[in-house]
Amino acid sequence: MAAVYTDAERNYLADQEAARITHMSLHTANPGTSGTGEATGGSPAYARQAVTFNAAGAVGPMGGTAQPATVGVAWSNQVTFDLAAGTYTHFGAWSAVTAGTLRCSNALSSSQVLASQGQVKVSIGVGPVSAA
Repeated sequence: MAAVYTDAERNYLADQEAARITHMSLHTANPGTSGTGEATGGSPAYARQAVTFNAAGAVGPMGGTAQPATVGVAWSNQVTFDLAAGTYTHFGAWSAVTAGTLRCSNALSSSQVLASQGQVKVSIGVGPVSAA
């Protein structure tokens, strides 16, 4: 039988995971477990972006007044990437600005297609998948 976590424990676990993520990346394909397909190029040049997180269960993905908080999820601030023309499909969450450990990745809510140099803004949530 699986344990049932309290809201307080789910928030704690989300905050612990968020504390291990310092930077985000964008990718042209599923990065898998190693971070392959990370964006490159552009002018200004692509770079991983520093990210911070709100306390889990305190603020929703669109801010405190626009959407209620989600128990067990810590939402990041919105980060802006400078990107060369291309199609960007996934994000990565890292422990460092270069190299580091890929903590998690996922598909963007929709692929971002840039016909020329441009910017893409991303915000993510991290936390336990289930209460049980």
